[in-house]
Amino acid sequence: MAGKKKNTAPEAENEDLSRGVRSLAIIPDGNRRWARKRGLPAIAGHSRGARVLKDISRMCCDRGIRFLTFYAFSTENWKRSEQEVGALMGLLKSLLDDYERELGGDKGRIAIRVMGDRRGLSKELNEGIDRVEKATAGDKALTVILAINYGSRDEITKAVRSVAEDAASGRISPDDVTQELISSRLYTAGVPDPDLLIRTSGEERISNYMLWQIAYSELYFADCLWPDFDEKELDKALDAYAGRKRRFGG
Repeated sequence: MAGKKKNTAPEAENEDLSRGVRSLAIIPDGNRRWARKRGLPAIAGHSRGARVLKDISRMCCDRGIRFLTFYAFSTENWKRSEQEVGALMGLLKSLLDDYERELGGDKGRIAIRVMGDRRGLSKELNEGIDRVEKATAGDKALTVILAINYGSRDEITKAVRSVAEDAASGRISPDDVTQELISSRLYTAGVPDPDLLIRTSGEERISNYMLWQIAYSELYFADCLWPDFDEKELDKALDAYAGRKRRFGG
């Protein structure tokens, strides 16, 4: 009797390449240091980092990763110089406005979403977000979620406030408050919690990023700066994940 034929469908091959990572989160640290080392302004590092994001998004598609959550601009980033903040906002707007050119041949494979407090963003940037979310909506190979004006404590506070308002109005009882209910009020409602969180530049901290969602995520700290993060570094992180035994609270 012939042995069972190995599944060689593209989906199975992609699953192998993902090393079991369905949902990936990234803290892209090191843009400014990369620029400083080269005697360049900070925005040069951010521009290079944006190009790396596009490359890594394509690589995630090729590996069968379904969700990529990317820390693009934190609530703390407003403390940077007015010039750098303005340049960052302009870079984000350009990325969203020109998504067809930016994504190139991958535009049919990638959906783009934004999470964070959009009330702090300009009208023009919000319009760009609405436009790209609508244009890329659908069941795509990869959903890229850009965290813009995002802070996890702020996100959790808003979620808990929403639940408290429902309890105070009698729409729910205290017994109805569960982890699942709180998760449903977060920006990432409906998105699987990250299997793996990567932070670049050698820094080993979370920086107020997805504190609720990464409760059981595996953490990987890459020594390279984000503008130097490439296919080799991505595969090193995925290999490290594949070699670990996940313990959900154990």
